[in-house]
Amino acid sequence: MFKDISYFPILGFPLLGYLGILTLLSIFLTVSIPLMNRRGIRIIPFRYHPVCAACAVTLAIVHGTLGFLSYL
Repeated sequence: MFKDISYFPILGFPLLGYLGILTLLSIFLTVSIPLMNRRGIRIIPFRYHPVCAACAVTLAIVHGTLGFLSYL
């Protein structure tokens, strides 16, 4: 059942791959917020850093869980 969900094709690419890409992008966004603020680029306020970190951790947990459960 989890294998069907994990490898569900969306535009020819599995859902697990999209979750991995979203996780990586959200981690990069989380890291870039304090780096940009330290250099004076205030596009995204620092108060969004914990929110982005929580989203990144949630995506990573879902991605890891689906990846692990697909092999059971």
